[in-house]
Order: sequence, then C-alpha cells, then structure tokens
Amino acid sequence: MIRLLSLIRLFALLRKEAIQMRRDKLTFGMMLGLPLVQLMLFGFAINTDPKALPAALVAPTEDRFTRAMVSALELTGYYRFTYPNASTAEAEALIARGAVSFVVTVPSDFGRRVERGDHPQILIEADATDPSVASGAVSTLSTVATQALQRETGTTPTPEAEAAQLSVIVHKRYNPEGITQYNIVPGLLGVILQLTMVMMTSMALTRETERGTMENLLSMPATPLEIMLGKVLPYLCVGAVQVAVVLAAAKAIFGVPFVGALWLILLGVLVFVLALVILGYLISTLSRTQMQAMQLTFFFFLPSLLLSGFMFPYRGMPAWAQALGEVFPLTHFLRLIRGVMLKGAGPADVAGPLWALALFVVVLSGAALLRFRRTLD
Repeated sequence: MIRLLSLIRLFALLRKEAIQMRRDKLTFGMMLGLPLVQLMLFGFAINTDPKALPAALVAPTEDRFTRAMVSALELTGYYRFTYPNASTAEAEALIARGAVSFVVTVPSDFGRRVERGDHPQILIEADATDPSVASGAVSTLSTVATQALQRETGTTPTPEAEAAQLSVIVHKRYNPEGITQYNIVPGLLGVILQLTMVMMTSMALTRETERGTMENLLSMPATPLEIMLGKVLPYLCVGAVQVAVVLAAAKAIFGVPFVGALWLILLGVLVFVLALVILGYLISTLSRTQMQAMQLTFFFFLPSLLLSGFMFPYRGMPAWAQALGEVFPLTHFLRLIRGVMLKGAGPADVAGPLWALALFVVVLSGAALLRFRRTLD
C-alpha cells in the first residue's frame, strides 16, 4: 500500500519546482519587482495635494503691494511663478497648452486702489481640467492675499477690513463646475487602449511559438517588417472600434465636451494606438510564453497608470517621478486628449505631445525589428 505522504517524494517535487522557478527568471523577477515598484511609487511618487504648481503673473505695474501678494502666494508652497512677466496673450497660450496651472492677473491700478481702500480686485484663472490639482491652491487664495496686503498697509486684520480691502475673483477654466468625469473619461480612453492593445499584440508572436506555427511563419519569404505589419495592423482596426465606443459613450452618457477639432483627436489616437501595438509586438519578441507576455504587459502598465497623471496629479509627484513618467506614451496622450477635448487646443498647442508619440513609434519600431529572431533559438 502506497503511503499518503512520503518525504522523499515531496522533496523531489519541491526540488523540481525550485529548478523550474530558477529557469523562469522573468516570472521570478516579476514576483520581486512588482512589490518593490508599488512600494516606491505609492510611498514616494504619489501625492494627492500637489505643491509648487507653475503659474504665470500678468502685472503691468509691479508695485510693492503686488510684490507682497505674490510673495505671500509663493510662501504657501502651492504657487511657483515660472512666468513672472507674462503678457495677457502669453498667459492665455501658456494655460491653453498646459504649461502653467494658474494665471494671476493684477490690474494696473491695483496699488492705487489698495491705498485708497477702494475694493481692489485680482483675477486668478485656474486650469480646472483636473479639479483635484487646483482645489488646495484655490482654497488658500483669499486669506493669504488679504493678509499680505494688510501687513503691507499696516491695517488691523478684522473680518470687516478683509471684506472691504480685497476681492479675489477665481475663474476655473475649461471645467467651471469641477466635474470629475470631464477629467476621467478622456483619460480612460488612453488607459483602455493601452491595456488591450499592448496585451493582445504582445501575445501575437508568443501564441505562434506555443502553438508550433512559428516555424511555418519563419519559413515564409517575408521580411521582419512585413511580419510586424501583418501582426500589428489588424489590431489597429480593433483599436478603432474601441475608440468609437468610448468617444460615443463619453458624449452621450457623460456629456464630456468636445471643444477641439475631431480630426486632431483622431490623429492623436492613431499615433498613440500605433505606438501601443508596436510596443506589444516588442514585448512578444522578448517573451517565450503568453504568460510571460502578460506579465511584462502588467509590469509596464502599472507604473504607466500611476505616473501618467491619470489617477494622481502629475505635478504633485517629485521631479524624478515626473521625469520617469515622460517615458510612457500614456502621459503624452493624456495631455493631448484632454487639451483638445476640454480646452479646444489646436495643432500648435499639442505639437509637443504629438511629436513625443511619433518618436515612440519610431524608437519602438526600430527596437522591435532589431529584436525579431529568424530562428526559434
């Protein structure tokens, strides 16, 4: 009668599994790498209360009251005046393309009205495409600016004096109601495309290898470029269907405004999807099995989701995390799609993200062609 448990047989099975894990270095590396990546990103990179947000100052006459107010805003930690001498036209272009989060406009007669106690006003324009970014900074505006002027004029900080001395007019641009769906739904288009396009394409070649049909593919008189296009182009059609579904739902169900040109949206989506399917093809050249392809896809997807600005404010992350976020196509696509759909940005405003996506296509295509193997070894 065979014993239910044999330590010798159990040890043999454990040794066999250990050898398999040692041979599958990719899976073992993912087991160690993913927790470490999550720990680093959530522990150091994620910040839901962004500080040092870039701002532009439009002040025709920079008197001592204006300087005191600007200094007080900078001391809050929320504002960083990267463009301290902007004109009205320059400030409009900066906030349209996302270079600044705020435009602070101080009228030319601001100093005279402060001295006379004649209800001076300042205008704060906030980029509200992401409501969570501007909320903390806007909440400190009125109190901080008023206290700064009271210290400069030497008046007593009473509620009556605050009401009479300064009015801060806040204009939330592009999303005045602060509707979260206006920010999330356009970003979801990029997230859905990234997950599906990369995963499906990454399994294209690995599926051929596992089914034993890769030899037939390699024996065909086809160049690596032809094989790559044959694997990639069908998934562009799948991506087109997904784009149509998401954009129709965004308009019909969530009422997301389509302020910009539709052709510019579709152009950005086309370049983005092309970069994704080529990335998936590159992953398939690195993987031996479909499981490895799926693991590499998720290893790419997680930091891309966290560092692109989809889930957490991009400007709330430290400088090293923002630099790392620049290497993901999703980061540039979110800037493009939100800029066109919500701000009505034109080709000149989104030229940077569009060229970045095109660069991803070129670099990933070259890497995929270099990685393609003509043999199964």
